[in-house]
Amino acid sequence: MSSTDQDDPTSIRVDQFLPHPPDKVWRALTEPELIAQWFMPGDFRLEIGHRYTMQAQPVAATRFSGAVQAEVLAFEVEKLLRIGWRDAAPVEGAAGVDWTITWTLHPEGRGTRLFLLHEGFDPDDPVQQRARTIMNGGWRTGVPRALAKLLARI
Repeated sequence: MSSTDQDDPTSIRVDQFLPHPPDKVWRALTEPELIAQWFMPGDFRLEIGHRYTMQAQPVAATRFSGAVQAEVLAFEVEKLLRIGWRDAAPVEGAAGVDWTITWTLHPEGRGTRLFLLHEGFDPDDPVQQRARTIMNGGWRTGVPRALAKLLARI
């Protein structure tokens, strides 16, 4: 994965080339049993307004509970998926997060250029900036590796 605009404290931007066609990448982003294998388990449904919960590990340094309340905000099949994220069980004293994750797919040769935009970090909140730093690392390392491994199997 490569990056752009790393200096914007309100967002994370990542792009990744995947040697798989957009329809296969789309399946990995939208089929609940596949999402659980590379990201987080949850009861995702490709339906605008659908709310669901995903479970991850709590992160004490960012006061993240480990539970993500997500909502499908928009989609365009094999092109775009936009999800709203909030902490489903905020720890006392945690700043309320209201993030948007947007995946954009572009065909490129025999593969797909996958762009991620994670927006909504408060530049004036040190805890959210710590979360941005931690998540930036995950979006650039663990997540792409897990996604690539899944795509190679399906």
